[in-house]
Amino acid sequence: MLALAGGALRASLGARALAAGGASLRGYGTTLGVEGDVLTAEVNPFKTHRIDPPSTTVSATKAELLQYFRDLYRLRRMEISADMLYKAKAIRGFCHLYDGQEAVIVGLEAALNHKDSIITSYRDHATHVMRGGTVLEVIAELMGRTKGASKGKGGSMHMYRRQTNFFGGQGIVGAQVPLGAGLALAHQYKGEGGVAVAMYGDGAANQGQIFESFNMAALWDLPCIFVCENNHYGMGTAEWRAAKSPAFYTRGDYMPGMNCDGMDVLAVRQAFAYAKEYAVANGPIVLEMDTYRCPIVLEMDTYRYHGHSMSDPGSTYRTRDEISSIRQQRDPIEHVRKLLVDNGLAEASELKAIEKEVKAEIDGAIEEAKAAAHPEAKELWTNIYQDDLGMTLRGIESNHKHKYA
Repeated sequence: MLALAGGALRASLGARALAAGGASLRGYGTTLGVEGDVLTAEVNPFKTHRIDPPSTTVSATKAELLQYFRDLYRLRRMEISADMLYKAKAIRGFCHLYDGQEAVIVGLEAALNHKDSIITSYRDHATHVMRGGTVLEVIAELMGRTKGASKGKGGSMHMYRRQTNFFGGQGIVGAQVPLGAGLALAHQYKGEGGVAVAMYGDGAANQGQIFESFNMAALWDLPCIFVCENNHYGMGTAEWRAAKSPAFYTRGDYMPGMNCDGMDVLAVRQAFAYAKEYAVANGPIVLEMDTYRCPIVLEMDTYRYHGHSMSDPGSTYRTRDEISSIRQQRDPIEHVRKLLVDNGLAEASELKAIEKEVKAEIDGAIEEAKAAAHPEAKELWTNIYQDDLGMTLRGIESNHKHKYA
C-alpha cells in the first residue's frame, strides 16, 4: 500500500527534506586569532564542482568588520521598516523583503567594485543600497513617490541605478539571468576586466532560460558569475519539492560551481573574490579533468526570515522553530557582532551607537519619503517610447503626444 497515514507521511517528508540538504543549522566558523586590529578566522568549508576551493582562512580589519556590521544592520532595519509600512498600508502592491539574506550582498560588494555589473530579481531593495543608492530612494520608491529610485514608477521590484552598473530588479522569474549574460558579453567586448553578476533564487533555478544562459555563457567564455541565492523556499514550496537536484552549484554541468555559507559575510566575500578572479582570468584555467574558463556558478546557502512576499505569512510550509533556530545559530548580523565583541575589537556600546545612528537614518528617510510628492499624471506616458523614431508600433506613432503629456 503506497499511502501513508498523516503522521507517517509528515515524518517521511521531513526525513526526505533533511536528506536533500534543506536549510542548514551549521554554526559560524572558528576565530583563529587577532593581531593588532586584524582578525583571522576559518569559515565553513566551500563545496565545489569541477574547481578547487579557495582558502577557508580569511582576515578582516576592525574597520572592515565595523563597516560590515553597519551595512548589515542598515539593510535589516530598512526591510523591517518596509514591513511595518506595508502593514500600515503606506506601501501597496508587491513587496519582497531581504532580511536574513543581507550577508550575500554585503559580502559581494566587499569583493567587487562598481565597474562590475549586477542584475537581480524582484528581491532587490538591499542591492540598490549596496550599489550606492540611499535608503530614501528605496523607501520612497516603495511608497510610489518621486524621490524613489525609479521616480515612484517602478515600486518594490524595479530598483535601478545605472551610474553604478546596477541594472535593476526583474519582476519576471529568472528573466534577469539571460540579461546578465548579455552584460557579461558587454564586459568582454569592452575588455576592461569587469564581471557581470546575475542573481536568481532557488525558485527560479529550474527555469529553462537559466540553462540556456549557462550554455551561451560557456560557449562564449563570458565573464559572468551566476549566483543562486538559495534561501531554501520558493513561493510556499521547499527546494526539495521543486528540484530533484538541489545542489544548485553543480547545475552548470560543464561550468565550475561553488557552494558558500551565505550567512557569513566573510565567507561570501572570499567566494566572490575567488569567482571574479576566475571569471576574468586571462586564458583557460587547466583543471584536473579538462580545461575551463570564465563563467562560474555560485550557490549562496542563505535564508529569508519573512515570507516570499508580504502576502505570504511564511509559516505554513516551515515551522516557527526552524526560523528561530536559524536566527539563533546563523544570523549574519549577530555573527559579525560576536566577532567584534568576543575578540576585543569593539565594545558592545560602540555597536549600540551604530544601531542608534542607523535607526535615525531610517526614520528620517521614512519621514522624507512620506512628504515627497506622487508622480504627476503625465508621467504615465513617459519612458515608454523614444521620441521621433520615425516609425509606427501597433498603430501608434512614436512621437504621438497624449493629452496628459
